[in-house]
Amino acid sequence: MLTPNLILLYVEDPEQSAAFYTRLLGRGPVAAFPAYVAYALDNGLNFSLWSTKAANFVSSGSGHRMEIAFMVKDDAEVERLYAEWRKAGIPIEQDLMTAVFGRTFVALDPDGHRLRVCTPDK
Repeated sequence: MLTPNLILLYVEDPEQSAAFYTRLLGRGPVAAFPAYVAYALDNGLNFSLWSTKAANFVSSGSGHRMEIAFMVKDDAEVERLYAEWRKAGIPIEQDLMTAVFGRTFVALDPDGHRLRVCTPDK
């Protein structure tokens, strides 16, 4: 079975985005180049940032049609992160609320990518 193991975000400014994600993830990148930055996460997933200004970048798509979600252990952790991210000045697109699947909120990274925090589906 083929298993996805990389999330790749297109970004305008890799240095700015790397600073944001280094702070958010609590770890530095495993590779950093002017147009590409990569993180290795503890769960085996790789997370990378690729500059839309890179010489070999090609994409005909536009807009943000996906979310990166951080499933945390419980509602209290969702609420703690909501307060922490607001205090850190991270833009909040969807305020803390209860959805059909539980407590959640959505923040935005420097390029407008949606970052959802929620509890696991039950």
